Amino acid sequence: MSMEEGTRTSVLFERPRALEPVRMHYCPGCTHGIVHRLVAEVMDELDLAERAVGIASVGCAVFAYNYFACDMVEAAHGRAPAVAVGVKRVRPDLFVFTYQGDGDLAAIGIAETIHAAARADNISIVFVNNAVFGMTGGQMAPTTLPGMKTSTTPYGRDPKAAGNPIRVCELLSALDGPAYLARVSVTNPQRVREAKRAIRKAFEAQLKGLGFSLVEVLSTCPTRWAMPPQKALKWLDDNMAAYYPIKEFVVAEGLLEEK
Repeated sequence: MSMEEGTRTSVLFERPRALEPVRMHYCPGCTHGIVHRLVAEVMDELDLAERAVGIASVGCAVFAYNYFACDMVEAAHGRAPAVAVGVKRVRPDLFVFTYQGDGDLAAIGIAETIHAAARADNISIVFVNNAVFGMTGGQMAPTTLPGMKTSTTPYGRDPKAAGNPIRVCELLSALDGPAYLARVSVTNPQRVREAKRAIRKAFEAQLKGLGFSLVEVLSTCPTRWAMPPQKALKWLDDNMAAYYPIKEFVVAEGLLEEK
């Protein structure tokens, strides 16, 4: 964006270099696009793209390889942390991150996530939690809220029949390995800024060699929630943020402070 001719020209807003100049496939109102941009902005600020390797597996996040302007590896469903650990151990000089949804990370991939955290493997995870299997039909996910309707819980999730949701950050915070764990959302400009700060801290934790880091981003899925985007944002604030508190859970000593 520029000013009129005869006045000083300045760029106010542009695409991060770490994002490819392509149209994203996400549904209208989906907040994956916001999270992508935040990850890319932090990669630009820390000059990571040339030595970054991203790992994505099955779910809406699988097409991340089309959007991030860095080397990408596609993993089997749930195995992104295991693949990331392999890449990092073979090439410790690289910056390695995974980009995963809740149906991927908290379901079939929960063991890989827990063990990577327990070992303090020096990788970073961006975990997008929209409380539903978005790509495959809107089924109940491990993070689906009690009473929440999905295609497999049409009358609402009943904890007596389906168990209780998994709070991933709280689960991992019981381990000694994580260097940084935080839960954020992107429902308004303030929350977006907070999310970016958390992603930067997680990436800095890896760059400092402090160990495992994960940022959980509470996200909307207007299509599977059957809500217009604005209503979905409010529903997240009123319901998901109440069940999944937004805060930092673990901040390792020696982690770089926000500038």
